[in-house]
Amino acid sequence: MDESILVNMIVELRRGTQIISVLSQLEKNQYGYSLLQSLDGKGVKMEAGTLYPLLRRLESQGLLSSEWDTTESRPRKYYVLSQEGKQILKQLKEEWKEIVREMNSLIVEDK
Repeated sequence: MDESILVNMIVELRRGTQIISVLSQLEKNQYGYSLLQSLDGKGVKMEAGTLYPLLRRLESQGLLSSEWDTTESRPRKYYVLSQEGKQILKQLKEEWKEIVREMNSLIVEDK
């Protein structure tokens, strides 16, 4: 078996969950590194090189709001769901539940 094929397929499978993973953690303000830690603490591995462009894209789509905190020695950009982002997240969660239901009907083994 070619391991690279499996690795590539796993990467593709995970890529499809990144948006909902990120949106689900931004109901309260977080900056990039704190978001990476939050995801990692819940077992979701994401590279900084994946997260930061995704945050910028979601913000440009109007799903996130952001503001800079310059009170510390190192300025940080905090992100939070916009109203539209909250609505989209709600719809994505419903769609995710349906996908899980469908997949479970296909792949869950009989006991």
